[in-house]
Amino acid sequence: MSAVRGERLGEVLAQHCADERVRALRALLMQPLMTAAHKDFALLRRHADELRPWLARETGWVLHLERDCARLYKRPSDLCDASRGAAGFDRRRYVLLCLAGAVLERAESQITLRSLGEELIRLAADDALDAAGFRFALDQVHQRRDLVHICRFLLDTGVLARVAGDEEGYVSATGDVLYDVQRRVLAALLACVRGPSTFVVGSEPGDIPARLAALVEEYIADTVEARRTALRHQLARRLLDDPVVYFDELDADQREYFANQRGVLAARLCEWSDLTPESRAEGTALVDPDGDLSDARLPAEGTLAHATLLLAGYLAEAARADAAGWIGEAQIATFLRQVADEFGKYWRKDEREPGAETALARQALTQLEALKLIQRDGAAVRARPTLARFKPGTPVLAQGSLLAG
Repeated sequence: MSAVRGERLGEVLAQHCADERVRALRALLMQPLMTAAHKDFALLRRHADELRPWLARETGWVLHLERDCARLYKRPSDLCDASRGAAGFDRRRYVLLCLAGAVLERAESQITLRSLGEELIRLAADDALDAAGFRFALDQVHQRRDLVHICRFLLDTGVLARVAGDEEGYVSATGDVLYDVQRRVLAALLACVRGPSTFVVGSEPGDIPARLAALVEEYIADTVEARRTALRHQLARRLLDDPVVYFDELDADQREYFANQRGVLAARLCEWSDLTPESRAEGTALVDPDGDLSDARLPAEGTLAHATLLLAGYLAEAARADAAGWIGEAQIATFLRQVADEFGKYWRKDEREPGAETALARQALTQLEALKLIQRDGAAVRARPTLARFKPGTPVLAQGSLLAG
């Protein structure tokens, strides 16, 4: 009897260990740069010896762990996907972020927001930046808000730690903020194979896509096995990082490998991530029943989310009538104007104003494109197969609740 109890206890402990490992991996996928302040950092450290070789084998991603931070060096599948950027960032703010990193690299262990701004002004006076049309000053409130946005991003990632002060006081020119600079986290901020500073001035790739590709270019040996491993890594990364992997997005070699191996590949990834594979003729998605492994959710709360959901149903219904049909943004804005008359009482006041539907349509389409639910071609869009999930249905009663049929 004691042997049976011991066996059951061993099974319980093994399951508990596996559950912890899943939780640690999911946390790492959502926050590849993780500091000791994260609630799951201790779990990650506990299971790092298992996760590190698994990630290297299945995805080719490197997990670097230190005493106070961890960095998963991801490699994105699409380097030019603008929907994958940091929230609220445009090109101007990305330039400021790079300059801020250069300032912090040379700074003492503490720095004030005012000092950071002054150093940014100095670096921004570079002739090359000026020739590219980039200028930076702190005379206006919106300029100080740009700097504060950068600092809050660095606070969220753990590069900075607030010691005293408040950013809003700086924006209004009535206060300042003191930060600790976390150098280990700063050093891990950039996820690339080679640093930008390793390029000899004048010999770097000419355009932005080529430069990004050069930063993350990986060596692949000229053997059949090495090429198959590279294909497996590329597809595993897409499955873990992208909402869905469509066959028509893959090149010929990737399509052939994916068609033969996607079931096995998805099963291995799901075993460790607690995702659910969903395969269709058009492609495969690893679905998260809990909805935690996504930074863009649908459905969600708020005016934009509600409008996006209504638009998803509209486009899905249009695709059912004409699967290959394209719809113009003007027609989509007209639809949102119509539904605003019915649902506007639930929306923010400014989104109900005449003309607001144009900007709302643009934002909703950006959200749907990020989720790979639509394709865009200029000012026209069409539904992708997964948008069929959101097609309107007749409400049916199921266990006392109204569910879409």
